[in-house]
Amino acid sequence: MTASNEPLLAPAALELRDADGDVQRAFIDTAADAIRRGDSTFVLDMLGDLHESDLGAVLEALEHDLRPRLVELMGRDFDFAALTEVDDSVREDILEELPTETIVEGVHELENDDALTILEDLPADERREVLDALPAIERVALRRSLDYQEGSAGRLMQTSMVTAPPFWTVGQLLDHIHDALSEDAPETFFDVFVVDPGYRFLGNVFLDKLLRARRSERLDELMDTERHRVHVDDDQEAVARLFERYNLVSTPVVDEGERLVGMITIDDIVDVIEQEADEDIKALGGVSASEQLSDSVWWIARSRFLWLMVNLVTAFAAASVIALFEGQIEKMVALAVLVPIVASQGGNAATQTMTVAVRALATRDLTQSNAGRIVRREVMVGLINGLGFGLITGVVAGAWFGLPGLGLMMTLAMVTNLVCGALGGILIPMVLERFDADPAVASSPFVTTVTDVVGNLSFLGFASLWFGLT
Repeated sequence: MTASNEPLLAPAALELRDADGDVQRAFIDTAADAIRRGDSTFVLDMLGDLHESDLGAVLEALEHDLRPRLVELMGRDFDFAALTEVDDSVREDILEELPTETIVEGVHELENDDALTILEDLPADERREVLDALPAIERVALRRSLDYQEGSAGRLMQTSMVTAPPFWTVGQLLDHIHDALSEDAPETFFDVFVVDPGYRFLGNVFLDKLLRARRSERLDELMDTERHRVHVDDDQEAVARLFERYNLVSTPVVDEGERLVGMITIDDIVDVIEQEADEDIKALGGVSASEQLSDSVWWIARSRFLWLMVNLVTAFAAASVIALFEGQIEKMVALAVLVPIVASQGGNAATQTMTVAVRALATRDLTQSNAGRIVRREVMVGLINGLGFGLITGVVAGAWFGLPGLGLMMTLAMVTNLVCGALGGILIPMVLERFDADPAVASSPFVTTVTDVVGNLSFLGFASLWFGLT
């Protein structure tokens, strides 16, 4: 950290990110010194022109007590959209330290969807206070959006749109956009939505088509009536799949009466895709979806404890199988040395299958129509890999202990466990999905138990029969 009596570098001489795109420590240290000194001019010169994502990166890199001070120093020049780019815990800490008036000013400048992200993290009393201080039109729109279920299209959409009646000409619309919407138009939009007097969605006109048309042409002659749309209650993951399937950049959002209530753009969907992928990856590892890098040690340890306890129970189940062969293991120490290899290799293979299955279920690529073919494919993969690794481990084990028969048992057990692991890795997620349980969260302990039990039982059982250990 730069000493307080050292001169600060000129803002123009600093770069936030290095060649690899990582935030540079020197930049953060210089910004921190300026914040401590209360040098708002230097801070604005240094951070005022940063993109909201980069400003969010700066906030996360600063020490806890400097974050709200940065917001106060930047004043009206602070882009509140940067708070949507940081971890939830960081955003909550900053909002706790800011006066309500500052939050009201910041929320007022945001698009509806970004404003919701801020409001969701406020305590109920402060949220009501902020909403009451906003202009009536914004207040009603935000309260309506907050009534929609979290994770739905209604929460994801922005309510600022460009709409027009079907009888307008291109010239009328362009004049309207230029004159009436110069201040109120959404920050980003790709098409104009055509609505009837009841605000029911009729179709859309893309901007490129609009710019190519003559000023005299009517919108109902240009609009696409088959435009993909989503309903306010649709799950955001389903909306993301729609964007992916049809290469959309935006889509209208309608209510149960087909009235236009908002729109969703591709930048919001990119965040959803990242969020859903992040949750799936964490769930496979038994980590809470809400865990962030900025969380405290105690919170993380507590959130991971339950999952580790579940895995401990399954480990005891696998160990109980080994206990059934205690006498045989005492007679042949080689069994104790080799049995973890079979269980471990089966577990790794099953995890590969389970990962593919869980992801395919999440993206709706694995369905009833192709389930049989996918199951057969995974079983064949397990069989081929089982034979390959069975022969390798069998030769090594036989040569290691000078018992060719032991190598044969190793091969049989490896084939058995990898085939069972493949079956468990795909069937268990499918069954959990059928019963409306999240396969990403619940599959791992069941699959691990299958491979551990089958691996231990098959190897020790085959070896006991072959060598006549009783």
